[in-house]
Amino acid sequence: MEAPAATSPSIGFPIDGRCNYFVEKKKRFCRMVAAAGKRFCGEHAGSAEEENTRKRILCPLDPKHTVYEDQLAKHLKKCNSREKPKPDFFIQDINAGLKDETEIPEQLVPFSSLSEEQLENLIKKLRKASEGLNSTHEDHIMSHPALHDALNDPRNGDCAVKHLKQQASILGNIEKLKLLGPRRCFVEFGAGKGKLSHWVDIALKDAENVHFILVERVTTRFKVDGKHRKKDSVFERLQIDIQHLCLNRVPVLREGRLPVVGIGKHLCGVATGVTGDIMWAKSISRLLDLGR
Repeated sequence: MEAPAATSPSIGFPIDGRCNYFVEKKKRFCRMVAAAGKRFCGEHAGSAEEENTRKRILCPLDPKHTVYEDQLAKHLKKCNSREKPKPDFFIQDINAGLKDETEIPEQLVPFSSLSEEQLENLIKKLRKASEGLNSTHEDHIMSHPALHDALNDPRNGDCAVKHLKQQASILGNIEKLKLLGPRRCFVEFGAGKGKLSHWVDIALKDAENVHFILVERVTTRFKVDGKHRKKDSVFERLQIDIQHLCLNRVPVLREGRLPVVGIGKHLCGVATGVTGDIMWAKSISRLLDLGR
């Protein structure tokens, strides 16, 4: 019995020992075994003669796939990796912070290169700068009944339960802050599959006029927001880096004027800081609008 074919390399080249014929319909090389010393399998030995004169090259937009050289111009117009028109809410580096032009990259050095004396001086400076700051951190680990069944489902493994506990705690804290309610827009930053918004929607049950905006910079598979088709809940995805996101230009927020609740679970430290800046800018804009 023949062993299963190995997975083709991500750049789209044929596997050693396999047929070199590119199956256009399947957008991959044939996986049939070629005879010793042959480039093509028996099925494609004849067809390949016509293809020998055509050369495949790496796509200049994305080297993970190949294209016929004589069809490159046509391919570039429809390639999924081509640069697409920027939406109105895209403003380059709007949340990147002020750039210090006096900061010279050559002057930046890793901590590991500092001497013991330099490290001690740096620690003293940091301690002096942080004097008087309230650095006490309190954990607020909570839960929410919306996730009760999922948390007690024996089919969920340890990893799934860990994420469910985190989502339940976030929902519990949102409710404690009285932010879980109707007629508002929840913006999930670093949404991934959108599971946090999914549970917020379940917790809200039949709340009226609820909008979800899921912000994610990359294409995501197995999204759960597509399963929500409730009349009073709307899910919208924005594929954009939060570094360039201007919330005030998102149509539903500009036209619907809904209160905004920012949520997130998968953000790194820097992204959390940027998200805080975005929400702060949005709140200031809201106050200015109310004052007009």
